Amino acid sequence: MRNLQAGLKSPADLELMRKRLKEARGRRENYLAVCGDTGCTVWGSNTIKDSLQDCLKRKGFLEKVDIKFTGCLGLCESGPVIIVFPQEIFYQKVKEADIEEIIDKTVLKGEVVERLLYEDPTSGQKYIYASDIPFYKNQVRVLLGNNWINDPNSIEDYIAIDGYKALGRALTEMSPAEVVEEIKISHLRGRGGAGFPTGRKWEECYKASSDHKYIICNADEGDPGAFMDRSLLEGNPHAVLEGLIIGGYAVGASEGIIYIRAEYPTAVDKLSLAINNAEKLGLLGENIMGSGFNFYVSISIGAGAFVCGETSALVSSIEGKVGEPRQKPPHLVERGLWNKPTVVNNVETLANVPYIILNGAGEFCRTGTKESRGTKIFSLVGKVNNTGLVEVPLGITLREIIFEIGGGIKDGGKFKAVQTGGPSGGCLPEMFLDSPVDFEELKAAGSMMGSGGMIVMDEETCMIDVARYFLRFLKDESCGKCFSCREGISRMLEIADSIARGTGSLEELELLKELGSAVKDSSMCGLGQSSANPVLSTIRYFEDEYKDHILENKCPAGVCRELISFDIDSVFCNTCGACIKNCPASAVCEDKEGQPVIIQEACSKCGTCLETCKHGAVLKR
Repeated sequence: MRNLQAGLKSPADLELMRKRLKEARGRRENYLAVCGDTGCTVWGSNTIKDSLQDCLKRKGFLEKVDIKFTGCLGLCESGPVIIVFPQEIFYQKVKEADIEEIIDKTVLKGEVVERLLYEDPTSGQKYIYASDIPFYKNQVRVLLGNNWINDPNSIEDYIAIDGYKALGRALTEMSPAEVVEEIKISHLRGRGGAGFPTGRKWEECYKASSDHKYIICNADEGDPGAFMDRSLLEGNPHAVLEGLIIGGYAVGASEGIIYIRAEYPTAVDKLSLAINNAEKLGLLGENIMGSGFNFYVSISIGAGAFVCGETSALVSSIEGKVGEPRQKPPHLVERGLWNKPTVVNNVETLANVPYIILNGAGEFCRTGTKESRGTKIFSLVGKVNNTGLVEVPLGITLREIIFEIGGGIKDGGKFKAVQTGGPSGGCLPEMFLDSPVDFEELKAAGSMMGSGGMIVMDEETCMIDVARYFLRFLKDESCGKCFSCREGISRMLEIADSIARGTGSLEELELLKELGSAVKDSSMCGLGQSSANPVLSTIRYFEDEYKDHILENKCPAGVCRELISFDIDSVFCNTCGACIKNCPASAVCEDKEGQPVIIQEACSKCGTCLETCKHGAVLKR
C-alpha cells in the first residue's frame, strides 16, 4: 500500500500524515469521479473507468488527472455517472463511446458536452454543475457528500478528509463516559428502524459489569427497494469502521463484529480491505495510537434471512445458531453475544458517530427536529423520476423528497401513495405529502421510518396487490417461532389473495382488519409486530379500493389479473397482426372479416397485446 507509514503511534502522527496527504491532493485538483456503486457498475461503470484510464494514458495525461472510482453518487436513475472536478460538471448515462469526447473537450479544454448533461424531467432545463441540480441542491449530504471526493478503497483519501480524527480526539481527549454523554446530548437515534436513542443504549452497556463486551454493526439490510447501508459500506467503509471503534471505546468493548448478508459481496470486499488497512496503520489492534485501548474487528457473513435484522436473531446467527428472535428481557446490553453485554447499532447510526465527536453534539442538533435530530438517508425508488440515494434533514416533508428531489412522478403520472419503512412500513396517501418525515409523525400516520426505504406509487398501482407483495415477503421470511406471526401472516395473505381474485367478501375484509391487529399485538419480535402495517394502512386509506374488488369485481388500477380483460377496438386497429404474432397464449386470432379478436377464455391476461400494439387499438378494461 503506497505512501503509508507502518503504525501511527499517536494522533500527532495521524495529523502529520493528514497534512502531507492534503498537500499532495492540493497539487492535483483535476480528477474524475466515476460512480462505482453496485447500481452504476451494473450499467458498465467499470468499463467507463478503464476507458478513461486508457484514453488519458494515450494522450499523456494519466499522471496529471486522477480517476476516483467512488461510492454511490446518488442519482442512480442517471447511471453511469461521471463528475468532472474541479468544475463539478455532471455527466449522466455515459457510454464508452463518450469517453474520448469528455477527455478532449471537458478535461483538456473545459468545454461542456451538452448531450450528456442532466435534464430536469419536468421543466426540461439542463444543468451543467452537479450542485445546481435540484436532486442534489435540496439535500443535506453529511454522510454521502464525501462520496464525491473519496475512493472507498483508499484509507489515504479518508484520512485526507479528516478521517479517524474523531477517533484520535475520543481516545486522547475524552473518557468513555464523556463519549457516551456526547452521543446522548446529540439525540442520535438508531437509523435501523426503531429509532431507539443511541446514547442511552451505549450508557446501559457502559454501566454493565463484565470482563468482555461486544459491539456489533448490523449491516443485514433486507428491505425490498432499500440500499442505504450497502451504499454507505461500499462508498465510505472507513466512516462506519471509525464509528464502530469509537463505540467500542465508549462502551468498554474490545471486539467489534460487522454482521453483513452474503448478498453484498462488494461491501464485504471493501470492508475487508478497510479493516486490513486500518490494522496496518495501527488504527485497529493493540494500543491504538498509543492510547492503551485495544480493539479488534471481524466480519460475520449472514445467509440473508430478513429476520436476522432483528438484534437478538442476529446475535443467534453469529453464534452459529438458527437466526430466531428471543424473548426480552434480558436485553442484549445485559446478556448478548455469548451471554456478554452487547450493543448492536445500524450502519448509518455508526457512520454518524465520527461527525458528532468531531463537530460536537450541538452542530449535529442544528439539523432535524426536536425529537429526530440530524439527517436520514433514504433509497427513493418506484414511480418517481429521480430514483436514487438521498440524504435529507429529518423533518423535511414527503412532498419535498418526492417532487423537489425526486423530480415528481414518472411519465406525468399522478401520485397515489408512498410506502415508507420497508415491508413492515405503511402506505401513505396524498393527504400526508406535507407531513414532516420523522419517527413520531410516520408512526402516527400508520407507517414507520424503518431503515429508510421509500417506494413511490402512482395510480397504476393496486394497493391490494402491494399488500399481497409484502405479505408474501414476510410470510417467506418469518422464522415461524411464534404462532401469531407464522399463522397470522399466512391467513392475512389468503384473504388478500381472495380479494384480489374478486372472490372476497366484506366479512373477510373485517376479519383481515382483526387479524392484522391480533398479529400486531401478540407477535414476539418486530417483524411480526409490524407485519400488518402494509395491510392496515392500505385498508385505512384505500378501503374503497378493497370494496371495488369485493363488490364490483373491479381492480381500478388494472393490475389484478382475474379482474381485468383485454379487447381490440376495430376503429383503431389496422390489422397489422402484431398482437396475433406475439400472443404467448395464442388467444388472438382473426375473425371472418380478418379483424383480430381476443378469445377471452384462452387469454392469460399477460398484457403482451397491449404492449406490442402501436396503434392504441388494444384496450384494458
